[in-house]
Amino acid sequence: MSVASPEAGKPSAELQQIVAESDTGGRKVSGIPGKIIFAVAVAWSLWQLWYASPFPFTFGVVILNDTEARALHLAIGIFLGYLCYPAFRKSSRTELPWYEWIFAVVAAFAAAYLLLFYAQLATRPGQPTTMDVVVATTGLILLLEATRRAVGLPMTILAILFLVYIMAGRYMPEVLAHKGASLERMLSHQWLTTEGVFGVALGVSSSYIFIYVLFGSLLDRAGAGNYMMQVSLAFLGHLRGGPAKVSVVSSGLNGLISGSSVSNVVSGGIFTIPLMKRAGYGGVKAGAIETMSSVDGQLMPPVMGAAAFLMVEYVGIPYSEICKHAFLPAVLSYIALFYIVHLEALKLGMMPFARGRERTGRERLVGWGLGLSGTVVVSCVIYFVAQAVKEFTGAAAPWILGFLLAGVYVYSVRVAAREPDLPLDVDVENPVMPERWPTVKAGLHFLIPIGILIWCLMVEELSPALSAFWATAVLIVLMLTQRWLTNFFRSRHGTVVPDLKQGLHEVVHGLNDGARNMIGIAIATGTAGIIVGGITLTGLGLRMTEFVEFVSMGNVVIMLLFTAFVCLVLGLGVPTTANYILVATLMAPVIVELGAQSGLVIPLIAVHLFVFYYGIMGDVTPPVGLATFAAAAISGEDPIETGIQGSLYISRTAVLPFVWIFNPQLILVDVHGWFELVLVVLASLAASLCFAAATMGWFQTRSRWWETLLLLVAVFILFRPDSLMDRLYEPYASRPAKQIYDVARDTPPDYPMIFVIKGTNVEGDDVRKTVSVSLGKSPDGRMRLAEAGLTFTVLGDEVRIATVKFGSRARRAGFEQGWVVEELKVDSGAPAPHWMYIPGVAIVLLVAFLQRRRLVAPVTRPA
Repeated sequence: MSVASPEAGKPSAELQQIVAESDTGGRKVSGIPGKIIFAVAVAWSLWQLWYASPFPFTFGVVILNDTEARALHLAIGIFLGYLCYPAFRKSSRTELPWYEWIFAVVAAFAAAYLLLFYAQLATRPGQPTTMDVVVATTGLILLLEATRRAVGLPMTILAILFLVYIMAGRYMPEVLAHKGASLERMLSHQWLTTEGVFGVALGVSSSYIFIYVLFGSLLDRAGAGNYMMQVSLAFLGHLRGGPAKVSVVSSGLNGLISGSSVSNVVSGGIFTIPLMKRAGYGGVKAGAIETMSSVDGQLMPPVMGAAAFLMVEYVGIPYSEICKHAFLPAVLSYIALFYIVHLEALKLGMMPFARGRERTGRERLVGWGLGLSGTVVVSCVIYFVAQAVKEFTGAAAPWILGFLLAGVYVYSVRVAAREPDLPLDVDVENPVMPERWPTVKAGLHFLIPIGILIWCLMVEELSPALSAFWATAVLIVLMLTQRWLTNFFRSRHGTVVPDLKQGLHEVVHGLNDGARNMIGIAIATGTAGIIVGGITLTGLGLRMTEFVEFVSMGNVVIMLLFTAFVCLVLGLGVPTTANYILVATLMAPVIVELGAQSGLVIPLIAVHLFVFYYGIMGDVTPPVGLATFAAAAISGEDPIETGIQGSLYISRTAVLPFVWIFNPQLILVDVHGWFELVLVVLASLAASLCFAAATMGWFQTRSRWWETLLLLVAVFILFRPDSLMDRLYEPYASRPAKQIYDVARDTPPDYPMIFVIKGTNVEGDDVRKTVSVSLGKSPDGRMRLAEAGLTFTVLGDEVRIATVKFGSRARRAGFEQGWVVEELKVDSGAPAPHWMYIPGVAIVLLVAFLQRRRLVAPVTRPA
């Protein structure tokens, strides 16, 4: 199989086709049709930039509401879908048949119908005309066909099943039956309102996902992807199993800017997989390592997979909070994979792969110390300078900060200009490790737009779209000027116009890349709306509670295993975004509700991250997984074997979602203060490494069975210290409901208030459940509860929930209006669960001591 030319440093035509078929559409036409596709794609990116910016409201021009923006977003996406994605595998990739233009124009008109006739449709809700019915029918059919082409047949079939379910509800088994819907009602619900195709999923795609995908595409065009690879190679390439470690770290860094696992595999794997094979990993393990590290890129904030942006709407918290909760598990997953490839190198007896500059232990320590401390110092200086400017300059702060930022950018390019240009490829046969700090300095300016994105999200707390807009705007300026500034500092004069033209060329083609990468996502989120619309129209979500409770017999662990199984099965043919939408809509509320009925308070974000992680892991599970097929194409190995090996490596990630369901501190929920944060991080890191060692059967040397068992015991203690401590001490004390306002007043700001409530659910069953909610910051207990969305009526000893504000924290936490508060749960003053870390660490040290003795024991040779 021809895969790559290492000398050229480019993927083969076959690999490029795999990426195109997955991410951008396999059709590449020239001439006028190609120019039209290119122009529409660039115009789509420019419009999305405008929509994400503050300028429409600043200048009062081209202001679209959410519904109109969704319609335009899908119209352009489906138009490009028909032009870029061939109908069949055997269809020409270089010619565009005339009938595709008809499909594209008609589909775009149907999708834009809400935009074109928005005022008329608003005057007759639920009363579609003949024209409305014809357009909706045509739109649904063409959307399903576009989905088949761009996303795949499984998702198309799933959407069709939900449409059939809507129409044939009265003929279904009793557990699934509903009264059904007329054709007009179904079409109106799915196409003429924001309950179906033009619902939340498509809204998130138009508001958030596009601008982040565009940011990643532009950053890759600017050269940041190659920079990440070269930096990883410079720091890790000379180590034992170095190529595999380069693959893990570079994929993690690329995960900061890209949500596409397939392109991540190809861009990095074209170098790392041959290097891993040459180092001794073998083709199957090399492909599996690259696949896992690339797929895990979707877990890495701040630019996670497209499904992560949907959590903003489903969970109701800012995207910065999503990133905070997802950060520790993502880092643990990458560190554990890094450790796994190190253990593989030890098991295979590998030696350092390539020569690096010999340095003493003291030199290494000083080098790392200076590098890390310098990074911390620079970050602190930037933070305090920015805060000081905002404090003392008021309204002029943005201009002053912009001027300072421009100075930092020019200086970083000046530093980069002193270093040689980074190579665009790696010599697989005779690899030479680049110098570390010269390599780092050669691309420092690439960190500026990433830093701006993180700053706007985390410090300024701007919306995800606005944060990405400012980061993208700075990135475009960087792309336009970096080549000219570099040549200027290298005293190469007379190149201003050619350099600016080249920068403009890269920007325009980056805009095209971003739009082409979004076609499949726009179509997929529109089709996912069919599924959500089917759930809301039929009330299937309410029936799922009974079904899951029946399947799991009320056991939370069985319920989670069932949910994970559903995610993995759906992942065989449905993309991560649709997988997340379906399972989160059906299962997430059920898990929270049944957990509450079992006396377990499960944070909503924990359940959604659980579904998100297992949806991503479905991309690896054989026999389907485009990232696995791309890696196998590079390695020349069987994709099924590669997928099975990747599934074995994924176990260290698969265990994390189960941990944070029962111990939410893993996702930084209920972590109070820096000391507790450090404890949780260190314990979680130790547990992840020990679990990796246990699954590999190797710690410092090959583990005996009982050593593996001890490591697993330590993993459980470090991940779940509360499980053991709660058996020794009761974690909560009970307070009577009539003390509700006193307890609310005394509850610390960062701690949730826990209620045991009882009442009758919609099915008429008496239910008792445990729920919790974070309170407001008012000093008065009644006001703190009101800020959380709750009011109560107190009659003697009886406390009843009077109102639960719509969309409030209390509503999302599962509080029910009219239910009675049975009791309150407060901290009992028991010792902190973290004391259990001591026996956990002791067990790890014991295993390490025993294995160290075997390593240093003299070998007795026979006489």
